[in-house]
Amino acid sequence: MSNWLTRIIQSILGTPAPIEPLKWQHSWSDILTHDVAFYRVLSAEDKELFHQRVLLFWQTTTIESRDWPLTDDDRLLVAASAIIPVWGFPHWHYFDLTGVYLLSGLFNKTFECGAADSTYAGMVGSGPMEGKMILSQPDLHFGFKNSKDNYNVGIHEFVHLIDRADGDTDGYPERLKKYAFSAPWFELVALKTKEICKNRSDIDDYALTNSVEFLAVASEYFFESPKELQRKHPKLFVALSEFYQQDVMKIEDDIQPFKKSPCMCGSGKKYKYCCMPQA
Repeated sequence: MSNWLTRIIQSILGTPAPIEPLKWQHSWSDILTHDVAFYRVLSAEDKELFHQRVLLFWQTTTIESRDWPLTDDDRLLVAASAIIPVWGFPHWHYFDLTGVYLLSGLFNKTFECGAADSTYAGMVGSGPMEGKMILSQPDLHFGFKNSKDNYNVGIHEFVHLIDRADGDTDGYPERLKKYAFSAPWFELVALKTKEICKNRSDIDDYALTNSVEFLAVASEYFFESPKELQRKHPKLFVALSEFYQQDVMKIEDDIQPFKKSPCMCGSGKKYKYCCMPQA
């Protein structure tokens, strides 16, 4: 583990090795169609644009694994996590990210998996790890398998990068919306936090950590279950729609016809008999 960590830190001193230009493979489209609801609802033209953005992300960001050979699925889900929240901003570039590293499970602050304190599914680095993102590979995949559980660690961590793109990680993405409009947002965060504290909200308790985590958790909800968010938290839905400038309701239209399909959680049961009743 120490050699792996040393290599990551040393890579900060240089730039990722240039990657040969890639040609999009049809099998990659099949993977995205199977695993990513956001991709399924795109028009043919937008899917082509999605492909281009995936290739650009791969050429500017290294993706590595410590414990196993990377698969196309791994690399595509990392790229999808990056692209989805900034889809409304076609020229967005994660200038402060140079590498994403996948681990075999939950990890601790020294990136050990399986330890008693291994509770992290994702982390955006700081200090000597600046420019790096660490993700649990199983949690990355699980976030896309179940499109209705309001959980997606990949999107969660990339929202943190969006938040800090203005140089200040404060729970308000100034690169997406002028800071002059921040007061109503933080008032809404305070209101929703009180509701969570009083057990009057279905927003995950992790949002209570601080305003930074609230933004990331609420964004997961926004991209996973937009119809439910709109019904239960209409003001929050409007605020996030203004942030991300996307029509995420199309995701809901895609999920509904899959009621008789195998459940996305991998149980082997039909969706309507498995996770759908919990949605």
